[in-house]
Parts: sequence; C-alpha cells; structure tokens
Amino acid sequence: MSTHNVWTHKGTFLLAAVGSAVGLGNLWRFPYLTGENGGGAFILVYALTIFAVGIPILIAEIMLGRNSRRSPIMGMRFLTRTHQTSRAWESIGWLGAVSAFLILSFYSVIAGWAIHYTGLMLTGGMAEIDAAGAGQSFDALLASPMLLTLYHTLFIAASALIVGLGIHKGIEAGLRLLMPSLFVILLVVLGYGAVVGDIGAAANFLFTFNLADLSLEGWLEAMGQSFFTLSLGMGAIMAYGAYMPGESSLTRTAFAIAIVDTAVAMVAGLAIFSLVFGSGLNPGEGPGLMFVTLPLAFAEMPGGALVGGVFFILVLGAAISSSISLIEPVAAFLVERFDLTRPQAVTLMVIASWALGLLTVVSFNLWAEGTLFHTLFGRSAFGFIEMLTNIFMPLGGLMIALFAGWALTHSEVMKEMHTNERWFRIWRFLVRFVAPAAVAFVFLRSIPQVEGYLIPAIGAVVIVGAFAAGRTFLADDSQQQ
Repeated sequence: MSTHNVWTHKGTFLLAAVGSAVGLGNLWRFPYLTGENGGGAFILVYALTIFAVGIPILIAEIMLGRNSRRSPIMGMRFLTRTHQTSRAWESIGWLGAVSAFLILSFYSVIAGWAIHYTGLMLTGGMAEIDAAGAGQSFDALLASPMLLTLYHTLFIAASALIVGLGIHKGIEAGLRLLMPSLFVILLVVLGYGAVVGDIGAAANFLFTFNLADLSLEGWLEAMGQSFFTLSLGMGAIMAYGAYMPGESSLTRTAFAIAIVDTAVAMVAGLAIFSLVFGSGLNPGEGPGLMFVTLPLAFAEMPGGALVGGVFFILVLGAAISSSISLIEPVAAFLVERFDLTRPQAVTLMVIASWALGLLTVVSFNLWAEGTLFHTLFGRSAFGFIEMLTNIFMPLGGLMIALFAGWALTHSEVMKEMHTNERWFRIWRFLVRFVAPAAVAFVFLRSIPQVEGYLIPAIGAVVIVGAFAAGRTFLADDSQQQ
C-alpha cells in the first residue's frame, strides 16, 4: 500500500531535509572539529567528501523513497520485488528504521537539556555564575534522573504531537514555521556575538588554513561528518523523499541541502566561538561547550540572559526538526503495514522509544558505572546504544549506495534525476565506487578495537565483498542495463 502523500509545496522537502540534517551536531560538533583539525583545511576535505560521498548517497536515498512512494521498510520490499533482487536488500529499510528508533531514544534525553537551560537563562538562574558554578549546575542536572526524565518526556511528546497531526497539518506546517524562525534566531545570536564577543578570533579559529594540523584522524572525521551531518542511513531522508513531488530536481535539492546544512554549521560556529573567545573561555569542551561554557559566556555579557534563552530556544527548535524526522520512518511503516491511524502509530513508536530512553537517563547517574553494559562492552547503556547507531547508519548508507548504483536502471535514474548524461555518469561512478569505499571506512571506525594498520586491510575486504555481493544480487538486473 502506497502512502500517496506529496508535500503541498516543492520547497517543503528542502525544509524537511534541512530540518532533519540541522541538529545538535551542527551547533557544536562541526565547528569544534573544524577548529581542531586545521580550520580551512578540514573544511576543504569536508567539502570534497560532501560532494563525493554525502551528495551522491543523499540523491540515492531520496530516489529510493520517491521511486517507491512508501516508508523505508515497505519501500525496499517493493523495490526488491520490482527489480527481482535478493530480499536481503530489504535490510536497508530495517537498518534505517532501527537507527531512527535508537537515535530518538537518546537524542530526546540530550535535547531535553536545552529545556532546562532555556528556563535557567530566562529566569536569571545563570546570572553572575562562575566557571565552577556552571560545571556544578550541569552536573546537578545529569545527577537527577527525575529532571532528565521530565525533560525527556516533554521533548518527545512535543515531537510526537507534530508528527501525529499528519504530513501536511503537522510536519509540513511545523517546518514552514520552525525552520525560518531558527535561521532568524541564529542570525540574531551571530549579530550579538559580533557586537559583544570576539568574532575575529572565532573566524581565525574556524577558517585559518593549517594543513599541518589535519591528521589522518582529521580526514576520517571529515568523512564521517560529511555522512552523519546529512542524516543519511537512518530512514528519514527516504521517508521524506516518498512525499517529494516527481517534478522536483533531485540534484539541485541535494546540493541545496548540503549547502544550507554546512552554512548553518559555519554561522553557528562563528556565533558560538565569538562568545567563547570574547569571554576568554576554552573552546575545546565537546558537549560541555554548549551546556557549560556557553551559559558561562552568556552570564558574563550584557543582555546575556535574554540572548542565552533565545539561543537555547534555537537549540530546541533544531532538535525538534531532527526528532520529527526520526519518528516518521517507523510511524509511516506502522501505518502502512498494520493499517493503524497516524496518531496510533506515532504513539506506539514514541512510547517504545521513550521507554528505551530511560536507559540513557540512568546512564548519567544511577547506572553511571558497574552495570552489565560496562562489563560486556566497556561503556554505559547510552554509549552502547550510540555505538549501535554508529554502526547501523554507515552500513545502511553503504547498502543504499550499492543498491541505487547497481539495481536502478539507467532510464529509472534519468527519470528521477531530470539531468544530463554527463552528471548521470559522474553520479553513478561516485555512488557505485567512491561513496561505498568511503562509507566502509566510516563504518569500520565505528567498530571498537579496529584501528591502525587493520583499517586499510579490513576496509579493502569490506569494499570488495560489498561490491561482489552487489553484483551477485543484481546480476539479472544489470544484464538488462
């Protein structure tokens, strides 16, 4: 059964995909990685890998969604039947749905921290706080399972409400209001940072071209970031692609998504680090940058409480735009497969993900150490769930590239892409060979104990094996091409 839903406006898919891509990682991880790995040198490698890896797979994932007009799971079942390929390729849909379900469980907990800090900022709870106080405030939040559960519940309920209202009244209407508002708030915070902070130091930190600072690890970080930042391999893009109008250009849309996503990360980096450097604070704090360093920076600046509150509203909005894309792949499957109403499907998915999220809640306090997860995997329950998603998403992306590159015929791709023969050949080469090779390395980096000289050797085995499997599964179809 097809969903038959299509976005009311052509530009809505762009807003939806950008909303899925723009999240917590854009607001601190990308700027931090850039500054620590050679600035402009990292951005150059990132841009190259976005073009060679991110955009080809993004086009492929949208194409599979639009071609099937179904949820990722049911869509891949439909495509494997129509292309007479092995049913093993249906695992693409399952990997995406499971990844989305797992990510939502812990993403909701972490995004809930922004609710806490929005309240603290707007009520003056962080006024005149010092470094020790900022750290203690964050530690106190993590130490309270009740508070974390409350914020986790509020955040996931808000996300569920939007998706439960439907494609048009819920997701589409929400994104058309949410995304422009987020861009305006981001520019306001940038302007504030430029006036009261040190935007020159921020620009120097982000954009100075230091090739010597870009290690092999930095290259791998750039490759990983180019994949994860576009929300590939978790079903969201495929689910949204199923609602994309047939006449919309896949290539132009994919490039626009990548450009806007990167631009948001750059602007966020300038805004955040101008405040950090303006207050003489340390930019290398990882997750603590947003919830310890930034509140401290806002506390030391004129009007900082109000702007800080607005900033954390931005964080919440970006997180919600991502979380609704995590709910959609599983909810759409439940509607199609079991004929549930959309509210029923969303409720079922969200309650299950909320319950799993309680493992992340207690990972910061009651189960911080000494649990079965620590014994078996050397990490917390949260760390274990995150590790699974870091394996499932690249594996799903690898299979998407191989399936789209080898299973879809020339005529099918040209019909979907609305492009010329030259770009088609470039895309097919990238999606058949370059992107799978790069994603294989990202996949291997996600597996514990795989390091050093083992990466090239095992990477070669994975790439050759995946290539051989693709040719074997798709032999009948490739002969027709």
